[in-house]
Amino acid sequence: MKILFITAHRLGDAVLSMAVLSALVERYPQARFTIACGPTVTGLFQNVPRCEAVIALNKRSYNRHWLSLWRKCVTQRWFMVVDLRSSLVGFGLWARHRVLVKGGRRPGHKITQHAHALGWVDIPKPRLWLSQERVAKRRSILPKQHQWVALAPTAGSPVKAWSAASFVALARALETLGLHPVIFYGPGEAEYEQARPVVEALPYAYDLGGRYPIEDVACLLGQCRLFVGNDSGLMHLAAASSVPTLGLFGPSCVSQYAPVGPYTMTVCAPGIEGEGKMEQLKVDDVKEAAFRLFQLTEDGASQRERNDAL
Repeated sequence: MKILFITAHRLGDAVLSMAVLSALVERYPQARFTIACGPTVTGLFQNVPRCEAVIALNKRSYNRHWLSLWRKCVTQRWFMVVDLRSSLVGFGLWARHRVLVKGGRRPGHKITQHAHALGWVDIPKPRLWLSQERVAKRRSILPKQHQWVALAPTAGSPVKAWSAASFVALARALETLGLHPVIFYGPGEAEYEQARPVVEALPYAYDLGGRYPIEDVACLLGQCRLFVGNDSGLMHLAAASSVPTLGLFGPSCVSQYAPVGPYTMTVCAPGIEGEGKMEQLKVDDVKEAAFRLFQLTEDGASQRERNDAL
């Protein structure tokens, strides 16, 4: 029994897709999985139970990456093809069941849309499978004597990013709770330039941005007591890692992209959903939500329990 699972290029969408993937793993215990995804997120899928192959989809002109995927999969007989990319590749393959999830902005959370496309009533949550050896190796990076707050000041689009000055003010407020800042951002010069004002304003913070593969980033996030960041892939990764996660929203729809995990909250810029401006998001409002989330989870699961949930 073979299942082809076609998922996202971007980190956030890839993490959200792991909700239905985890449900498929549980519902079909005899299945063997082939997972097609973007090259930057392949590490998230390497340890999926019974995964036979992870295919990196490198985008090519004229959508030739889909032709390449079809060629790699056409010789197989598939029990099911689940396509979250609306690529139509599955219709060119022999498959007993085909599930095509339509793209675009539609009502409901993305995970709910995925689940309904599969005909499910129960809505699953994202699940990460990380190598315990890798988790143990990365635990030595952040000193255990501190509690850490992960700050993610970057976003895929600058209009989705809260200001650097606001992140710095928040970090200093969170220090009163005994939380030491760790700064996360993605690889590349553009990401660093977004994060640089925060890095320079907080020279005592740990700068863990841009240097680790994504599976290591998940391990490092798992050691943090709290996460505060823009609507981004890192936000979704933190929530799926069972880290108390506060997501900041402005010109994106919280109803579709809210973080999903055991401990999550959001703060939205004022105005119509999806049209808010991040500069109107007040530090005091984010601070209040961050303090509340910290206090709500302080007596909850221990850090060891959260790491064990990975």
